[in-house]
Amino acid sequence: MDRQAFLKKWTPSPLTLILLGLIAYLWFRPPADVSDENRPAPPWQVMLPDGRALTSDSLRGKVVLVNFWATWCPYCRKEKPVIDRFWQDYRERGFEVVSISVDDPPEKIAVWMRDKEYAFMAAPTNASVTHAFGNVKSVPTSFIVDSEGRIRHRIAGQVHYPRLEKLIAPLLNPATQPGNR
Repeated sequence: MDRQAFLKKWTPSPLTLILLGLIAYLWFRPPADVSDENRPAPPWQVMLPDGRALTSDSLRGKVVLVNFWATWCPYCRKEKPVIDRFWQDYRERGFEVVSISVDDPPEKIAVWMRDKEYAFMAAPTNASVTHAFGNVKSVPTSFIVDSEGRIRHRIAGQVHYPRLEKLIAPLLNPATQPGNR
């Protein structure tokens, strides 16, 4: 095979280059944008798929990651194992996760969470959640609520373990920190 035929055979089409660029952009998306909020969260309540009501008041005293997601969202799927691992590591220190699905019914949420073997709480969104956190338009978006019920941070985009550690560990009760037991 001559050089010209070889190059013609292995030169990608413009459409292929565009698709590869899009895949690279989506895969290596910029890191999440974190903003400091420090505002009180209005009361909110969700119904867990098992029928139990979960209220913001019942979470007082804990640092809570309220994570908005969707089952179809690739970034949400990538961050869920990170959130689960962080929750497993920090739940004994007063950390909790409430994962709020923006569009799935309770039955689908329960099946998805069970299939992925995630044990933290997940529920569908509702008007009280929208009132407390605003109308979340893109997923994943997360909020960190301190033990007194104040929204401390908003994370627009996928979360990573070191970022969670940096934002959440300082909010946990000092008595539960390593070396203070």
